[in-house]
Amino acid sequence: MISPSSPLRVAFRTDAAIEIGTGHVMRCLTLAAALRDKGADCVFICRQHDGHLLDFIAKQGYEVFTLPRASEVGPANQFEQAATEPPHAYWLGTSWEADATASQRALEAFACGGHIDWLVVDHYALDARWEKALRPSVSRLMVIDDLADRPHECDLLLDQSLGRQPKDYAGLVPPSTTLLLGPRYALLRPEFAELRAESLARRAQPKLQRVLVTMGGIDKDNTTERVLNALDNSALPSEVRITVVMGPQAPWIARIRSRAERMRHTSEVRVGVSDMARLMTESDLAIGAGGTTTWERCALGLPSVTLVLAKNQEAVAEMLHEVGAGLACYETDSVGIALRDGLYRANMTSALAEMSRAAANVTDGKGATRVLQQLVPMDA
Repeated sequence: MISPSSPLRVAFRTDAAIEIGTGHVMRCLTLAAALRDKGADCVFICRQHDGHLLDFIAKQGYEVFTLPRASEVGPANQFEQAATEPPHAYWLGTSWEADATASQRALEAFACGGHIDWLVVDHYALDARWEKALRPSVSRLMVIDDLADRPHECDLLLDQSLGRQPKDYAGLVPPSTTLLLGPRYALLRPEFAELRAESLARRAQPKLQRVLVTMGGIDKDNTTERVLNALDNSALPSEVRITVVMGPQAPWIARIRSRAERMRHTSEVRVGVSDMARLMTESDLAIGAGGTTTWERCALGLPSVTLVLAKNQEAVAEMLHEVGAGLACYETDSVGIALRDGLYRANMTSALAEMSRAAANVTDGKGATRVLQQLVPMDA
């Protein structure tokens, strides 16, 4: 444990919003929980966008420094940003300079005249300019990224994308930056590693009785309803049970509940679940977006249909398909076709078994422990 007299101080700069989703905040919370278990003092710096998770973060026991809402976050704002800005710059809702100034004030309040050991930045809108501005206020800086599309000024960079290589960050980070690349570093809550053996054992004799549908914490475009429509018109046996998981900030909950009642399959809608690892363990197939939950499914060997809902998810879906860990789907309406071609044209039992084995080889669910070893002193 870290000495109680000098706890490690870690600040997280990340956001959630209708446009951004919840994945960035959720994986930072996973890392924060691992750090807190080691005695670290963690705080979050987040902007008050529509769909924020400020209250949720606070309920996990963390202090949250709230940055005032500056403007709407959405694609309509993209025309306002210069061509030299990162593609996701509009996610910030303000300029990087204004955000850096506000974040600096939050760090000063957190430090209370002392020092901050780590600043962890998980935000597609921020790059080396912002990081250089904040560097004097912290001992070390860590970036969590998935895109490799902009320069960073950091000591440690985590990119948990499947197939990511050091060359992808050549020229984007200083030579001294430590790179943690690939799903073996995926930030998953400990229950996924804890349930891994049980989940894999359950798949020794695969069956298709329970399907899990999860399109992320927000699902702003209501992809979930289109998936349910596709399943209703697919060859999926009527005795299969469907569980839909949605985040409490999702704007389409009432509509999905209504659609679930009209399904030919027995269907339930669960909101704000705290037992996702258990739900995945007890499911036989998942249909989900190519975001953070991808690595959760893999850790448990859960066969899946990965829907590409954003450009940065294309490579993940393609790599998972290439290694045999799941089926890639680029059009929501073609989910039924993907199931037919991927399962029913082959031997379904063997297809599920092969996908399960391949998925389990992608990650073992212990990534947070590996990342923690880079952040906490060896004698802690």
